[in-house]
Amino acid sequence: MQTKKKLMLSAVPALACVTALGLGAPAAHAAGDSGGTTYQAKLAPVALNTPSGAASGSVWLTLDGDQLTVNEKVSGLATNLPKDKKTLDALGIPTAFAGAPFPHVQHIHIAGGGSCPTTGADTNGDGVISTVEGQPAYGKIGTTFSTKGATDASTATDVTKAPGGGSFTYKRTFTVNADTLAALKNNTAVVVVHGLNPANAPKASLSTPNSLGVTLPGASKKLALIGTAPALCGKLEAAQMNTVPSGGVQTGGGSTSGTQDMGLFYGAGALVLGAGAVLGMRRRFGKQH
Repeated sequence: MQTKKKLMLSAVPALACVTALGLGAPAAHAAGDSGGTTYQAKLAPVALNTPSGAASGSVWLTLDGDQLTVNEKVSGLATNLPKDKKTLDALGIPTAFAGAPFPHVQHIHIAGGGSCPTTGADTNGDGVISTVEGQPAYGKIGTTFSTKGATDASTATDVTKAPGGGSFTYKRTFTVNADTLAALKNNTAVVVVHGLNPANAPKASLSTPNSLGVTLPGASKKLALIGTAPALCGKLEAAQMNTVPSGGVQTGGGSTSGTQDMGLFYGAGALVLGAGAVLGMRRRFGKQH
């Protein structure tokens, strides 16, 4: 959410660490034109959360020593937050941010299965894959694609530093931490873009509190699952081309000295809205967009 206000998701208890990174996978091919090593990921809809073909994206990474340059293009995601107070209240979003660009926090996840979650990840059977349910597939947060400041897990849920809107480009060069570097070389790194589109998201995502326990400042309840659930996902692999696509918005430099073992967060409790309220929410959102 691009706003001058310093809005930041509240701190919540950290998850237990996931298993350590594996070793021994082959390194990527060198990219002669860029002078570094390149990796790429095709971002595809996460099963259950984003309809097939509704959104997509691509990510190119160029690694030169410990300097990582990210080039990313994304389209088809949620464009703006709802405008009416009733819908905002139901989703756990303060009215001060009505109509603002929908923030999409995104990361390189590491130390998981090196894959994107399938329908089987929905362990509670509510029809939506939460961030925590997807963790066995993609792992914990290694690097945050923030627009400014730190790129480690400390900015993982800072919506003031996240790209926003339905379509965006992202380009930034920063110092990559050792854990993410190892995951790239071991072929276990996965890019995940969070934040579902209310117009086509599963009904449960509109009425269930997020699995991270996040409450936005000024909100009367926890942010709905729609704000944090994974929307797009792609496994990073050695690039088959030597030329990194041009484009993207330069968002400035950044540096990290290491990844905090913050990982993801657990939330507690449940919020249940009637089916009529959920349908009404969808209709109101549809009329606004």
